[in-house]
Amino acid sequence: MILDRYFARRFTQSFLVIGCIFLTLMILIDLIEQVRRFDEVDLSFGRLLYLTLLNTPAAIGEMLPLLIILSTIALFIGLARSSELVVTRSIGRSGIRVLLAPVTLALLIGALAVAVLNPFAAATSEEFQRLSDSYRNRTSSALSISSEGLWLRQATEEGQSVVHARRTSNGNTLLLKDVTIITFDAIGQPTRQISAKQAKLEDGFWVLQDAKIWPLMNGINPEAGSKEHDRLEIPTTLTRQRILDRLANQDSMSVYDLPQLIRDLREAGFSTKQYEVWFQVQLARPLFLVAMVLIGAAFTMRHVRFGGTGIAVLTAVLLGFAIYFVRNFAQILGENGQLPIFVAAWAPPFAAILLSLGLLLHAEDG
Repeated sequence: MILDRYFARRFTQSFLVIGCIFLTLMILIDLIEQVRRFDEVDLSFGRLLYLTLLNTPAAIGEMLPLLIILSTIALFIGLARSSELVVTRSIGRSGIRVLLAPVTLALLIGALAVAVLNPFAAATSEEFQRLSDSYRNRTSSALSISSEGLWLRQATEEGQSVVHARRTSNGNTLLLKDVTIITFDAIGQPTRQISAKQAKLEDGFWVLQDAKIWPLMNGINPEAGSKEHDRLEIPTTLTRQRILDRLANQDSMSVYDLPQLIRDLREAGFSTKQYEVWFQVQLARPLFLVAMVLIGAAFTMRHVRFGGTGIAVLTAVLLGFAIYFVRNFAQILGENGQLPIFVAAWAPPFAAILLSLGLLLHAEDG
């Protein structure tokens, strides 16, 4: 137990030191990027730094696998150079048993990343997007899915419009059903309301079927001034791809909100495979970090007198990147429906764990 605490402390120290180094470099690089992005906007250094810090939590979440594998490599190279691994084996403790502390810490870090870091990163990413749009005087199109249906906000030359649809059909073209559109002028006053049986998104406009328009200006009776149209075209700056991209913005989604979002999307007629896969990938993150620990240990849990330490470190890092690529590729296949959701999310970490355990057992027992 004392040895486990010692190894856990060494692993934590390596993780914190490497994490601080990468965090500092990442903040500096992102700060330069924010200066470049907002070079035409008169922003103070404090606001640019604040935008950079808002980006940081999401970047930390993406860097966790790299930090874990580098921390593992640093831990076992340090133990090998000081011959502590040799002493540990000489007292009868196997190399596999030494991994208990770093594996437990990797599980804990992964659980904290899912339970705490993910919702925090989602909130900061959303705030970053909102501030970026406001600083650049850009009115972004908003989208929301709820049990009441789909809500869209779009900007047009006449002003803002809010689009509500109870259901959607997400084929090659976006089709909204039971549609209500309220148009606002430049000062935010409603000018008209449109109801339609359905609205089809074409190139640059909505095509409404069985539409009725009510004017909402002062001094006009809405019903008396209403007009009906069998077919009506409403200009829009939205495209199907922009709507799907907005829905696919996973950085601003908390893992706690995903189950309800999946239910709402399913009721609204959208495909939910992308969000179901993303949800399972988040749940599998602790196992993926355990795989990074085992991969790092498989190539560095040996005495330095055998030589080839640099090659072993490079191989471990490259294999870690390969597993990361395979996980992302499996996620894409799952989102496209070419792999079952559970297989796309959980198979890569399980396969990586079994592969690294095989290497470790071969190195320990021959």
